[in-house]
Amino acid sequence: MARITPSFWFADKAEEAAAFYVSIFPDSELVRVTALPVESPSGPADSVQVVDFKLAGQPFLAMGAPQIAPFNHAISLVVNCADQAEVDHYWDALSQGGKVQQCGWLMDRFGVFWQVVPVALGQMMADPDRDKAVRMSRAMLKMVKLDIAGLKKAFEGG
Repeated sequence: MARITPSFWFADKAEEAAAFYVSIFPDSELVRVTALPVESPSGPADSVQVVDFKLAGQPFLAMGAPQIAPFNHAISLVVNCADQAEVDHYWDALSQGGKVQQCGWLMDRFGVFWQVVPVALGQMMADPDRDKAVRMSRAMLKMVKLDIAGLKKAFEGG
């Protein structure tokens, strides 16, 4: 068992959300779906759903019960992408039915916030030549889905 497991509290559709995420990422699986067998503050016995799943080998937990607070930008999942094909794949899949936002952010159809970013972004941002990092950052701020070629072009001064 992982020492730290991210947990999501969905108002409903916890199993649907987990199945959706599992369908997108390799090395992922829906591990178990159980119902809380006792009455709780969230509902009567067997009405609260607990879903164990893995995304890219990382364990997650989802609970389906009346939600006490919506998801927000304070917590997001970052998908680090090796190339533009990965950016495109994860962006297209996760944004289906959701809302896209600036700088590689999106909210999926279940209300969870994601950042779909190329690994190169962090490398360029940390470059000791701050002028390059500034140019790249300004280009990023104008993008919705991140475009690696556009980021690199700005980074190099083109």
